Amino acid sequence: MPKKQQEPHKPLDLGVVFHVHGVTKIYQMGEVQVHALRGVDLDLYEGDFTVLLGASGSGKSTLLNILGGLDTPTDGHVFYGDHDLTRATEIELTKYRRYHVGFVFQFYNLIPSLTARENVAIVTEIARAPMQPDEALQLVDLGHRMDHFPAQLSGGEQQRVAIARAIAKKPDVLLCDEPTGALDSKTGIVVLEALQRVNQDLGTTTAVITHNAGIARMADRTIHLADGRISEVYVNETKLAPHELSW
Repeated sequence: MPKKQQEPHKPLDLGVVFHVHGVTKIYQMGEVQVHALRGVDLDLYEGDFTVLLGASGSGKSTLLNILGGLDTPTDGHVFYGDHDLTRATEIELTKYRRYHVGFVFQFYNLIPSLTARENVAIVTEIARAPMQPDEALQLVDLGHRMDHFPAQLSGGEQQRVAIARAIAKKPDVLLCDEPTGALDSKTGIVVLEALQRVNQDLGTTTAVITHNAGIARMADRTIHLADGRISEVYVNETKLAPHELSW
């Protein structure tokens, strides 16, 4: 097979955190090829709160995993700043995930035998210049629950512990995969308020994937995905606060 020609290194516009160019992702499922992404071009900007919106199977989780260095594209390039993640080694990707990215998933993945404070401290012990676990928990309004175990916390409180754990290492980017998917609307709004506070107070570039179109109204930009492609990018001129959203 001929060796793929290297693209020239492309200087990025000021303020662009991620520059995604021509990204495809194909999974081999037995004899069947599944095209999860089909030539995605995308920029994400510093300090923005972006919502990636689409139905199940639209490719949004695959795209988020590639941005976070959890997966690699079949073709195309993903630049984080001036670093091409598609050419990074496993060691470089591990360092990238450890020092630059915070993850929040639909399921909280807390350690049951540890308190909220101890769950957050696990991350701060491996970070370069973390905030204190107490500070991270206070930022998501859980200062009064930091010595409670996950079983003593509601679903929304557990998700806010997961957010505190993700932000405690002071990541440049926070990537959230259906963070309100397992929550009712009232609890989900509390979680979205915590994400908004992190974005505004820390300036953390935040990307949230969801199938809930109502959440898009609090974002700076909304990116619609359908069948592995970006179908629309919408800049929101009149953002709503989380408590104003309709679910």
